[in-house]
Amino acid sequence: MARFLIRRILLGLFIMWMMTLTVYLIFYIGPGPAAVARTLAGREATPQIVAEVAHRLLLDRPWYVQYGHFISLLLQGNLGYDYYKGESVNSVIAAAFPITLSLVIGAAIIWLAMGVLSGMVSAVKTRSIWDRTFTLLALLFFSMPTFVLGFLLLLGLYYELTVSGLPVFANPGAFTSFFSNPLAWAHDLILPWLTLALVSAATYTRLTRGAMLDVFGEDYIRTARSKGMRERRVIWRHVLRAALTPIVTQFGLDVGVLIGGAIITESVFNLPGLGYTAVQAIQQQDLPVVIGVVIIASAGVILANLIVDILYAVIDPRVRLH
Repeated sequence: MARFLIRRILLGLFIMWMMTLTVYLIFYIGPGPAAVARTLAGREATPQIVAEVAHRLLLDRPWYVQYGHFISLLLQGNLGYDYYKGESVNSVIAAAFPITLSLVIGAAIIWLAMGVLSGMVSAVKTRSIWDRTFTLLALLFFSMPTFVLGFLLLLGLYYELTVSGLPVFANPGAFTSFFSNPLAWAHDLILPWLTLALVSAATYTRLTRGAMLDVFGEDYIRTARSKGMRERRVIWRHVLRAALTPIVTQFGLDVGVLIGGAIITESVFNLPGLGYTAVQAIQQQDLPVVIGVVIIASAGVILANLIVDILYAVIDPRVRLH
């Protein structure tokens, strides 16, 4: 197990290094030192400020010296300085990341619970009214764009209730830290959570159903039943565990992508998370923030896949041998 984890961690570090090299080549080497210094300094910067930025980032030195300086700053946890806003990129990311992380954690718990449980029911009671109902709902929400579902939830569960004078259990556009008030945190994010969860749960419903039906046909499942093992134990201990591999794979991909920013959902609910911040930075040509978001998003995807690899080893010990 230890060798397996070491190999996966080293592979993750190698991919992270390749990502930083790619980012540096695209954003720094491609445009050229003069253009990069001008972009970083801002459109209204004087020539003296542009020259100072170029000297501070060693843009007047060979590219490998520039890249070494870039990597050394990253290893110190320094994502650079945002000259457009007059603050460090770390401060910008620190303000946006908790919002995106809260959005991902809450939505992931909901869609995993909804998707796996509904998929289990569909697989166990195949071709029943439950199976057909969950299949219909899965197809409905899977085919519905995120921004459409978000606006429908805003209309039905916030605006209409507000106009009618009824109690409203959501506060879209607001964000409260979990550590300051957990109830207010959930209250503010319930609608974005449902938007992401309903769309994503549809995939897990179909994935769980298909994987479990495949496992039901295996010889060892028939053997367990013939020995008198209770059906509930067969389902939870053998069928579901064997069917978890594709579910874990999909879960790691979804969480990794969303850590980079749920752009549409954050825009619909006016939440200044990583995705929303990245869009604003692109529109303003705020290069340091764009680079910072790309690096954080890439690290999130790599970390999510590393966790998936670890879960593989826990679910199926044979994975540790590869």
